Amino acid sequence: MTSNFSFIDLKSIPCPLNVVKCKLALEKLSKKDILLVDLDKGEPEVMVKQTLENMGYKLDIVKSDKDWIRFKVMYELN
Repeated sequence: MTSNFSFIDLKSIPCPLNVVKCKLALEKLSKKDILLVDLDKGEPEVMVKQTLENMGYKLDIVKSDKDWIRFKVMYELN
């Protein structure tokens, strides 16, 4: 079973627009697919992580820079 990867760069996108853009990107994917998301650190990172985890997604940090972070977002199968 292979997963497809998608990527969105949401650096410099303010809250809550970055949350909305993540949700829209995830709606286009199957539950087996993976979304890579670049976000600014701070409020955008916290808000997107909290929202997506509440929706049943698992987020892993792929890369962390001084000002931004990259998450790998996967649907968490129960």
